[in-house]
Amino acid sequence: MCHDTTAQPRALGWVDADRSPDIEQDRAAVARLARRLGYGLVWPDEISALPVSAQLPSIGADTVLMPSLDHLDVAELRRVLEIADVETASPRRSLPRRSTVAGVVR
Repeated sequence: MCHDTTAQPRALGWVDADRSPDIEQDRAAVARLARRLGYGLVWPDEISALPVSAQLPSIGADTVLMPSLDHLDVAELRRVLEIADVETASPRRSLPRRSTVAGVVR
């Protein structure tokens, strides 16, 4: 992992190489978004086979930054939103995690 900044809240940067037309451009967009929102950006280990939702707890991030929602499939996006916020660069979106009270999703 690189670009770890512990003085700021941490966010996991995620670019799906199979869905990205230009990986470097997408990584740059995520890095700009992290700076704009005040996050210390952490990139996952590129050789990890773990899904994004499984990587978040060990990284200590509660936000995922992505170029767009296209970089996660719907099932994984739902799993991520159970434990983290999602921010996208283009189109610019903020998706808050689902909150649960007494087992009820709100």
